[in-house]
Amino acid sequence: MELALQIFQFILSISILVVLHELGHFLPAKWFKTKVEKFYLFFDPWFSVVKKKIGETEYGIGWLPFGGYVKIAGMVDESMDTEQLKTPPQPWEFRSKPAWQRLIIMLGGVTVNFFLAWLIYSGLSFFNGEVYTDLNKFQNGIGVSEAGRKMGFENGDKLVSIDGKPAERLENASLDILFSKEATVERGGKQVSFPVNEDGVADVIKQREVKLYLMPRYPMIIDSLTTPISQKSGLLKGDKVIGINGKPVQFFDEVTKVLDESKNKQISLTVDRNGQSTEVQNVSVDGNGKLGVGLNLSGLKGISTKKEYSFFEAIPRGFERTIGALTTQIKQFRIIFNSKIQGYKSVGGPIAIVKMMPVDKSKDGGLSIDWPSFWSFTAMFSVWLAFLNLIPIPGLDGGHVMFTLWEIITGKPVPQKILEHAQMIGVIFLLGLMLLIFGNDIFKIITGKL
Repeated sequence: MELALQIFQFILSISILVVLHELGHFLPAKWFKTKVEKFYLFFDPWFSVVKKKIGETEYGIGWLPFGGYVKIAGMVDESMDTEQLKTPPQPWEFRSKPAWQRLIIMLGGVTVNFFLAWLIYSGLSFFNGEVYTDLNKFQNGIGVSEAGRKMGFENGDKLVSIDGKPAERLENASLDILFSKEATVERGGKQVSFPVNEDGVADVIKQREVKLYLMPRYPMIIDSLTTPISQKSGLLKGDKVIGINGKPVQFFDEVTKVLDESKNKQISLTVDRNGQSTEVQNVSVDGNGKLGVGLNLSGLKGISTKKEYSFFEAIPRGFERTIGALTTQIKQFRIIFNSKIQGYKSVGGPIAIVKMMPVDKSKDGGLSIDWPSFWSFTAMFSVWLAFLNLIPIPGLDGGHVMFTLWEIITGKPVPQKILEHAQMIGVIFLLGLMLLIFGNDIFKIITGKL
């Protein structure tokens, strides 16, 4: 059921984005009296699921859910249909239109993607507000994982800024740090700046702990015993860990550091049980550095902030969030192609994206769509598609824009044969990249890493 909901959300999100993106090409093409032969959601090699011709345009749904397209007469596109181009240009063809009109037609899709993201983010800010984990409320600073320590952070640090920009939200800061060069923290009453170590970033990416390498500090209070071994350990629900192996501790992050060093060993814990200090000996640590207990997270209450926005405040906030999402997408290339971080190994395709789709789980086990998260994902993905399509690779909108700008600047159109060969190379490259990404997803499923 959960997978079915995730697949449904993915198809719905992609359908919205593709239809509106292609509409961004379709409308200016029609405005400039250019013939549009096809308007398709998804691709239709060999056959279509549904199709209907209205006027001069065939509208349809293909069977291959990798996007969609509009086929504009007289244009070298991914269909590689060049027969029409062998005849003299007709006034209703794309190639007959002035360069500035062709540029507007090609930029229409990414423009719609950008404004769609802006609209969604503005709507989310207005109707739902924004709830975030407020770094200013971390009275005891942050707790960090081993990867976080490797980056240069220490338990108890209070995060001040990232690359000189104030850090206010944990959700944003955890991501921004991965793309940053320098972090500033308050440590021991002084501000300390240090370069973010790429080895730590590589560990976070490899271990997929983007949301966990920085956490608020909270006491370790046991809420449940989840394994047979922990149930026989002598620990009880409500125990608060105040010492480990004879050394006092206050926070959960102090315990996890020792647990990481004690895998498959036994340790002793000192717990506060109903106000009394009690020793629990020979507590087993498993191979993952876990005790097999659930935690009481009541210590995390009060660290969230909800910010409400009026209608006129939500519009600029939506724009700010859109630019932020776009900036994040661009910065990701820093770690994807970094030889030390090797972010390309964690790049996911459609299968990985399906697994990311949010699902609400109720206490009685029921499942439903988390609509605010769905729309937030759709806005982010819309920005991603806009950015991706602007990359100047033949086969993408950016390739057509590049050749059109060349014509505007030089006053000479790119020869038709060069356009055809470039388009073919671009399509082969994109198909190869798609196969590589799909192969990576399948490999991760087989190895259990997805």
